[in-house]
Amino acid sequence: MKIYNTLTRKIEEFIPNEEGKVKFYTCGPTVYHFQHIGNMRNYIGHDILDKTLRYLGYDVYRVMNITDVGHLTSDSDSGDDKMVKSAKDQNKTVMDIAKFYTKQFFDDFKMLNNKVPEVIAPATDYIEDYIKIIQKILENGYAYIEGGNVYFDTSKLDDYYKLTNHKEDEMVVGIREGVEYDKNKHNQADFVLWFTKSKFEDQELKWESPWGYGYPGWHIECTGINIHYCGEYLDIHGGGIDNIFPHHTNEIAQSEAYLGHKWCNYWFHNEHLMDESGKMSKSKGAILTVSVLKEKGYNPLSFRYMCLASHYRKQLVFNYESLDNASISYEKLLNKTRSLKENKNDKVNKENIKQYQDKFKEALENDLNTSLALTTLYDVLKSNLNNNEKLYLIKDFDKVLSLDLLKENEIDDELKKYIETKIEERNNAKKDKNFELADKIREELLKKNIIIKDTREGTKYEVK
Repeated sequence: MKIYNTLTRKIEEFIPNEEGKVKFYTCGPTVYHFQHIGNMRNYIGHDILDKTLRYLGYDVYRVMNITDVGHLTSDSDSGDDKMVKSAKDQNKTVMDIAKFYTKQFFDDFKMLNNKVPEVIAPATDYIEDYIKIIQKILENGYAYIEGGNVYFDTSKLDDYYKLTNHKEDEMVVGIREGVEYDKNKHNQADFVLWFTKSKFEDQELKWESPWGYGYPGWHIECTGINIHYCGEYLDIHGGGIDNIFPHHTNEIAQSEAYLGHKWCNYWFHNEHLMDESGKMSKSKGAILTVSVLKEKGYNPLSFRYMCLASHYRKQLVFNYESLDNASISYEKLLNKTRSLKENKNDKVNKENIKQYQDKFKEALENDLNTSLALTTLYDVLKSNLNNNEKLYLIKDFDKVLSLDLLKENEIDDELKKYIETKIEERNNAKKDKNFELADKIREELLKKNIIIKDTREGTKYEVK
């Protein structure tokens, strides 16, 4: 398998530290707000990598953190803690905020058929780990105490910017947005490992430490959780492309200063999902989530399909027209796959299916070319294979694609209510002789694979 490694800026053969086993860490959400669909594109990419590795026979152990403390509104150790700010805005405790948004995150996460990692680790559970690591970093001479806080000293590293390939003068105050002057820092690129009350008097979550009553910086949390579960050597670390600097850059610096050797071999990053005004972000106002898409009548897996039809390293522009097109294509695909019926007289010939399995693997092994993997699926449907062979391959491919290609439609209460409301609207439109609206409602339902029939007993429906 070959994947693009952000650290080396090239596509490389993937070779894990231990043969057949993969330790994989995904940067999880900061649970101060809902996660928009741009965030979710990132998790779909990680899910595809996870499932591809398993499909290829690797034993994958995956860890994801939940940031419930320490992530500031600026990436330069300034501004409010995002969790505290959200708690104040909503007049709730930080833990109430964390609990609520963690649940919302996983509700949306699961609607996209993402596999939950083996370990989900809230940052607040590992304070002792962070303190131990910070103490060692100080002992090793890579950190200093100033103004009550513990700072990592980036000047001690010759290759601090190796993940970004930047030069130091491109990242200094006044040149890059988000970098603010901090009088306590020896170098403005330095970052905080531990904050004390001298920095944030009103911080709700604080712990005792050798440096004072305070709390950990955002970056040290991922290092602590990583090493706690994955040990000294990590195979793959991933996140969105906006995590590269400063978060992942700082993770590498502090982890290797603590361990004394190279820590992670492969860095995996998803490109942004863009809307028509630029990168999706929570600062733009109303947040478009997977749950909102579902409320609007979209199948969340149509969004997953839309993401798979593109490459994870290419920017993807979202608008409703593109989602509508993806929804239509996805529904047509479901019609084709679910219309296939097993034939007891047909046998599955391994030689017949091998060529398609090989093509599917080759696509995924080529830096997760999911678009080509989908093309292989369509090739199977158009082929001369018998139905049993097609069904076998569809089921096999869906271990990675996770598009519920053979799952029978289930009419849950929410969908039933939606259909009945639309039928009532249509009946009222017909009574008012507004046949144009009635036809429009029929078409709207048909796009969602819902067929309505007018009978003497009233309007009936079925979901195909």
